Amino acid sequence: MFVSIVITVKNEAPSISKLLDSLLTQDEPFEIIIVDANSNDGTQEIVGGYETVHPEIKLYVFDGSRGASRNFGVEKARGDVIAFIDGGCNAEKNWLKELKNKIDEGYEIVAGKTINVGRFSDIKRVELTRRGYDVTFPSCNLAYKKDLFKKIGGFDLNFITAEDVDLNFRAVDAGGKLAYNENAVVYRETSKSIIGFLKKAFWYGYGRKQLTMKHGKLWKSYSPKKMFQTHFSLFGILRLVFGLLGYFTCKITGGGLRK
Repeated sequence: MFVSIVITVKNEAPSISKLLDSLLTQDEPFEIIIVDANSNDGTQEIVGGYETVHPEIKLYVFDGSRGASRNFGVEKARGDVIAFIDGGCNAEKNWLKELKNKIDEGYEIVAGKTINVGRFSDIKRVELTRRGYDVTFPSCNLAYKKDLFKKIGGFDLNFITAEDVDLNFRAVDAGGKLAYNENAVVYRETSKSIIGFLKKAFWYGYGRKQLTMKHGKLWKSYSPKKMFQTHFSLFGILRLVFGLLGYFTCKITGGGLRK
């Protein structure tokens, strides 16, 4: 099984080498497609150095949103399976093998276990279920059969965040079978500052409102009990507050989407 690993980056010079080193040891065959959104911190030069030594690495420069950049990367991909991972992450040794194992079992979508590391690592995602599946698995640790990805039109470019939740939502609505494999492990760096953390919380809430504008009311798909249990800390409460601020900002401004 040939897999195309698609990565979107911008200004990831401090962490890109760690990510690439973790990917070059994965189960072959694969290619690594890096889509850089005009980094100005030396990221392109670092990746270029790897590219000259490792022909399986391909660097493209495309200044677009995360969704647009991932769609661009998939267009360049040769594999029948696309594995997504992000800058600021690194993968365990058997990450790709574990994703492929589930694809071999007949699943079109496979999500791995994402472990947050850093100051805000205790904050958990708010799960949203659709057709019995958790569709909130992030695209920093996600594999798709390319034909399903293209069938549903890839990432929706209207989304600022939550584009991965929307993708999973549409995929399972289209009949895609989603599996979770806790042995496919990716480590993801959280925000390094409180300001960065609060900005992400705001846009997180904004994206959740975009989901309701596109797919209708989703509150019944959430568990309020889990939501508050996973946010029962100072940073958790701050995340909820700024998330709600983003949610209502999107509602007031229209969010770029129609119901």
